[in-house]
This record gives sequence, C-alpha cells and structure tokens, in this order.
Amino acid sequence: MNLNFDAIVVGSGISGGWAAKELCESGLKTLVLERGRMVKHIEDYPTMNLDPWDMKHGGKTTQEELKNYDKQRRWGVNEGNRHFYNKDSEYDYGEDKPFDWIRGTQVGGRSLIWGRQTYRWSDDDFEANLRDGIAIDWPVRYKEIAPWYSYVEKFIGVSGEALNLPQLPDSEFLPPMELNCVEKKLKKSIAKNYSDRILTIGRVAHITKGTKMGAGRGPCQYRNRCDRGCPYGSYFSSNSSTLPMAEKTGNLTIRPDSVVTEVLYDEKTQRGTGVRIVDTNTKEVIEFKAKVIFLCASSMASAAILLNSKSDRFLTGLGNDSGELGHNIMDHQLGSGASAKYEGFENQYYSGRRPNGFYIPRFRNIGGKNKGLNFLRGYGYQGGAGRNDWSEGIAEFAYGPEFKSAMLQPGKWNIGMGGFGEVLPYHDNRMYLNYNNIDAFGLPKIVFDAEFKENERKMKEDWKIQAAEMLESAGCKDVKIFDSNAPIGKGIHEMGTARMGHDPKTSVLNKYNQVHSVPNVFVTDGAFMSSSGTQNPSLTYMAFTARAVNHAVTELKKMNL
Repeated sequence: MNLNFDAIVVGSGISGGWAAKELCESGLKTLVLERGRMVKHIEDYPTMNLDPWDMKHGGKTTQEELKNYDKQRRWGVNEGNRHFYNKDSEYDYGEDKPFDWIRGTQVGGRSLIWGRQTYRWSDDDFEANLRDGIAIDWPVRYKEIAPWYSYVEKFIGVSGEALNLPQLPDSEFLPPMELNCVEKKLKKSIAKNYSDRILTIGRVAHITKGTKMGAGRGPCQYRNRCDRGCPYGSYFSSNSSTLPMAEKTGNLTIRPDSVVTEVLYDEKTQRGTGVRIVDTNTKEVIEFKAKVIFLCASSMASAAILLNSKSDRFLTGLGNDSGELGHNIMDHQLGSGASAKYEGFENQYYSGRRPNGFYIPRFRNIGGKNKGLNFLRGYGYQGGAGRNDWSEGIAEFAYGPEFKSAMLQPGKWNIGMGGFGEVLPYHDNRMYLNYNNIDAFGLPKIVFDAEFKENERKMKEDWKIQAAEMLESAGCKDVKIFDSNAPIGKGIHEMGTARMGHDPKTSVLNKYNQVHSVPNVFVTDGAFMSSSGTQNPSLTYMAFTARAVNHAVTELKKMNL
C-alpha cells in the first residue's frame, strides 16, 4: 500500500472533485479519501431508469425503512434516491437546537443529489460585511474570482439567460431552458408592475446543447430524475465529470470507506504532514502523508476534522488560533412563500419534465439598506408553474367512466414561489464535538447549536408578502401564503465554520483558503464562507477550489509549502 502522495483531498463531492481534477492535471500524485462507499458513474445508479411501478413500493419509502432516516427524511428520501442519503442510524449527530444536516456519504457526495442551481456572487455580496459592519470583511472581491467562475462554468456547463444585473453577474451560458406559458405570463406582469425585479429561468449546471468533457456528458433529456444519478451525465457531478478527468491523468488514487479522523501536524516545520484515517470495513488505523492537504469533506465535517486535530501547538483544533473554528454557521432560509391558481391557458401544456424552475434575483437592499425595510441583506425566489395531476379527483377518489376520463385530462394551472434568504454570520451559531458520545470510528459526534434570528424572521415576513403581491398582480386566483417554519440546515447550504479573512485573529483561513498558521492545509468547501449571500453557493465553492489549487501548485514550485 502506497502511503505517500503529493496531495491528499478529503471528500469527493463538488469541492473535492474539483480539487482532485486540478491537482492531478497539475501533475501531482493525489489521494482522494472518501468516508463512504464507491459509486461509479452509470453502473451504480440502480434506479436511474425506473418508473414508479417498477419499484417495490411505487417509489415511496415504507415507515419501517424511514426509521433508518430519522433526520434525512425531513428533507425527503424516497425509493428512487435514498441510496444516496445517509442512514441516520449509522451517521447520527446531536442537536441542541433543531438542525437539518442532510448528507450523502459516498464517492461523489451530494454532487449526486444537489439542486444544480448555479449563480455567481457579485461585489454586493463580497462587500456586504464591511459595508454593514457585520462579522468580518471578505479578503477577496469579485474581480479576483470572476476568471475562476468562467473557468469552472466552461467545464461544468451552465444553462441560463444573460440579464446584465449588477447584483447577479452573468455566467458563461449554454442555451437557457424554456419558461412555460404561465411563467411567461408572470414574467410579463412583473416587468410591467415592478421596476426593481425580473423573472428568469433558473441557471442550472445542465447541458442543454452539445457535449462536455468527462464520461461522455450529453444534453439533458428532461426526465427530472436527477437525484437518482444521471446516466447521460447531463447535469454536473463529480462522478460524471471531475473525477473521470482526474483519473485520465494517471495521477489519481481514490480510497473509499476511509474516515479521516485528524490532520497530522509537525511542530518543527509548522506544516501538516498528512492525515490519519480509520478503514470503515476493517477498523484499521492508517496514516497517509502528503505535501499539501485539501479538506473538502463539507463545511461541518471539515470543521470537525480540524477541531479533532489537536496538538501541543493547537489545543483546541488545528488552525484555531482565532477561536472561530466551528462558529458562524450559516445556511439559506427557505420553506415559505406563496402559491396560487391560474385560470386560463387550459389548451396549453409543456413537453417533458423540466428539471428547473424560474428565478427572481434579489432586489432588496442592493448596495446598502433601503429606507422602509427593517432587515439587512435580501432574498431571491425560486418557483414554477404546472398543471394539476389526477389526484385532484381524490375525495375518496372517484369511480366510473367520468373519473377515468378525467384522469386523462391535465388539471388546472398552479403556480408558486419560495424565498431563499441570506442568513447573517453570528458567532454563537456553532457546532462542537461531544467527546462523551463517541461513534463507531472512535470520533466524537457533532452537535449543532444554531438558529435563525431576528433579521432572518423579519426578512421572511417581507418575502412572503411580496410573493403574494406578485402573484395577485399577475391575475392569479386563490393566492395563499405558506410557511413550513423550516429550521436552519433545511436549505442544505451549510457554511461558515472556518471562515476566511484578512486577520488570523478573527478568521481561520486566508484569501487563498489556506489555514493561516498551517499554509499547506487548505479548506475549500462551504466552511470558508464569510457570509452567505442569497445565491446557491456551489459555483462559488468550485471557483475558489480551482483558484486555491492554482495557488497551492504555484507555492509548491516555489518551495514555500
């Protein structure tokens, strides 16, 4: 067994896949460690082509099976996708306050089940903390990241519509997916009635035309079975794209079933020397060595590894001189908005099952706090319109030829939108390790102590009202506000536990994602985020990862690491 590599990457999801690709293509012999099982593109997607009637329980998960998914079920697991979600019976965690930590522990991680909404940040996001006097300033600005956004987008494939909005920079676009007739009606109404907002099709990491590099990636087939694994590679995942490209170099070694317990540290050189793992099958403890280490295990898992990496130099965790490690947890707040019915267009339908919805970019507090608003930052909306299905006939169902005829007719149009709100970074929103509760691999379990606060609550009230007003102004009927009171974590965009900043006294990482005091250890998953923005964050993780690898390779050549 080879124990020595040029680089080690912990985690194989969105960030880990990109780190592996970039490191391998730079000529570094790279070990990717994944705590979960191996998943190979196409051959390990068992439900990718199944219809509900092909599955034992019609696509549903039985109550007996759901006992294994006590926390993951809060998000929603079913017979088609549950093999890509953690069994909470095996991977449990603690909650001082409710926190929905949705995880996929396998090669590819959550890149197999992510929502694929792909948006750039702007300087309005990178400058917000400094402008508002919140937390700490980002050590980077948009112009530094823009080339890396382009670099990543050209590889992954992003479909969308250019809008030339300052708060939402345009990407390198493939042709956009199409809005349906009711969504187009709402778009026209918003343009007519509001000067500060616009509706567009969602920007998604889906190939809509042509092919992309990787394992033979082709255009989307509009099946909307994305979270089962896409055999066409139409949507971006580590398994269909970055990992195959890394493998083609001959420099990649993937080791699944390997739980990283800590980063090893040499006090003389002040560098990380490698990592210690536990083999999940044999329980063997193994140490791997490398010149550079990338933690991409997910925001909470990477923070846990650092917190557990203790030494005489780092009594409270590797790189934790600031005391900020594990703190400043953020997410996006969602689960509320408005829905309605639309009368008309009953002679129109749509083709296929579009794996995407519409998007209304942020329009509140751009460039600073607007008069009349009682909260900082802002929110965007994601939504969609469609025809009712046959279940409208449920009232003890119905019987007879009239019911059979009605089943074959599409129902009336429904439309809805939900807000995605920015969450501010609060030091007391944190995760910590419970050394009195040890898991099967000898690791302390993670405990969450985080919540939404007053700014988030006020913001949510505004977006509910605005959503209802936009639907009403478009002529929608039976407009209803909904609110599921979703807790933090439900947005699946957890971030902030090892934030980057200018000052080692208030941050864990520098502008290149390096641990301030251990410069050959990088963290490029959501842990590095210093604020949360309103946009889905995965594109930003990928851009920063590619940039960090470029910096690491440059510094290695200079013998600085």
